[in-house]
Amino acid sequence: KYKRMKHRGVICDKCGVEVTLSKVRRERLGHIELASPCSHVWFFKGLPSRIGHLLDMSLRELERVLYFEAYVTIDPGEAPLKERELLTEEKFRQLQQEYPGKFVAMMGAEAIKELLKRVDIDELSAELRVKMKNENSQQKKIKFAKRLKVVEAFVKSGNRPEWMILDVIPVIPPELRPLVPLDGGRFATSDLNDLYRRVINRNNRLKKLIELHAPDVIVRNEKRMLQEAVDALFDNGRRGRILRGANNRPLKSLSDTLKGKQGRFRQNLLGKRVDYSGRSVIVVGPELHLHQCGLPKKMALELFKPFIYNRLEQGGHCTTVKAAKEMVERQDSVVWDILEEVIRDHPVLLNRAPTLHRLGIQAFEPVLVEGKAIKIHPLVCTAFNADFDGDQMAVHIPLSPEAQIEASVLMLSTQNLLSPASGHPVAVPTQDMVLGVYYLTRA
Repeated sequence: KYKRMKHRGVICDKCGVEVTLSKVRRERLGHIELASPCSHVWFFKGLPSRIGHLLDMSLRELERVLYFEAYVTIDPGEAPLKERELLTEEKFRQLQQEYPGKFVAMMGAEAIKELLKRVDIDELSAELRVKMKNENSQQKKIKFAKRLKVVEAFVKSGNRPEWMILDVIPVIPPELRPLVPLDGGRFATSDLNDLYRRVINRNNRLKKLIELHAPDVIVRNEKRMLQEAVDALFDNGRRGRILRGANNRPLKSLSDTLKGKQGRFRQNLLGKRVDYSGRSVIVVGPELHLHQCGLPKKMALELFKPFIYNRLEQGGHCTTVKAAKEMVERQDSVVWDILEEVIRDHPVLLNRAPTLHRLGIQAFEPVLVEGKAIKIHPLVCTAFNADFDGDQMAVHIPLSPEAQIEASVLMLSTQNLLSPASGHPVAVPTQDMVLGVYYLTRA
């Protein structure tokens, strides 16, 4: 119905979605407007608790206020109360009868937001500095210093304390929380969709209850549930029980997608996959020079393909890339000659995981060998901490001329005979070599 760009910007009457480019699905965020403010679990539960340090309240006190277990005094007015004093339900009712309309006490994230609005950061910073100067107790000095650190961060960044309480929740683009159709008409969905759905359902129910002027106790319970849903969305299991999906598996929250080994940073940003690499089992190659490694012919052909195509065209063996491709697939004899030429002055990098020091990745001049295993000189084993019981190594090709020169000059195994940590030699004869020398020199 809405093909091509002429319909751009039209809203579909059936599903209410704007007609636009598909890439928008990966970059445009949405948002949920909350019916009641909610605290951000990182600022409340993180160590140190930013909200707790600003308001000088303990985590337990904050928790009781945020999860509707106790009232907190916002403005004592004429009542015999201190600001930020906690009140139980009974005490609050009693004070309301004694001092009707003469003091303000609230509960939930609205109360914390109101208290944060009243914090004057510059004044608090000056006050804490004075207290630190005049305080004798070391314990209290440390406490003031911790609070001052948080306050100063707000002063320098220009952020307001009440921004730690959320009125709107951003929703990440749909392509980052996909819905994949499976066979049999079922769908596999991202956990984030479940967590967002929970927030939306509770938020809509709360809006309805507020419109209907429902009893206070019901509205409070719904607000608490909304706060718990928001907590689970940001960091499932940080507070309270872990939300679980089907087959009793904990749902993966926004924090879980960022943190740890499988998180966005370590898995996708630091651990990118590369082209022009391969891996295979290593075997010993005593016939090699120290700066050489044996590279299986099939692997070399695959790794150096672009260079081979280039040489085939330059040498006039073919005119198009397609023809060059066919020649390589046929493995004509000229292809092997060109491969020999290409690798002659093109070092390769060998890496053995785990790469715990710089000697775990070194450059070698490749020598073509039959079979499927990479051959390495026995003397470089110590540096790689390798042995020949089934260890695997990865091969990488430096592409640019600068990278090739750098590999030859800095990373070649003959340039790395001494350990950079201690200065002791790492290429020392061990095991078979020592035994061989012993046999040869025995009288």
